[in-house]
Amino acid sequence: MTSVAFLKACGTLILVCYIAALVQLYEEPEKPGNAIDYVRTAFGSPTPAEFDSLVEEKKELLATIEDMKKEIEELSNKVHELENPPEEGEGDAPLE
Repeated sequence: MTSVAFLKACGTLILVCYIAALVQLYEEPEKPGNAIDYVRTAFGSPTPAEFDSLVEEKKELLATIEDMKKEIEELSNKVHELENPPEEGEGDAPLE
């Protein structure tokens, strides 16, 4: 399939999905307050409330990742210290 044919097929598919969403909106007994949000939801987009929830979850996960990175660094330092103990006379001698 050439790129032109692919673009035509995608355009046709998008048009079919858009028309289906509009027909679904037209047949809805109780019309929503915001038609654009309705069509977005028909295309699989999250609702504004779901989006806010996802953003909050992302923030929490990023914070968890940062905490885990710090913990990994601390544990890596401990492992390094245990694998390479300072030799006698190093670091413990008083400074003059």
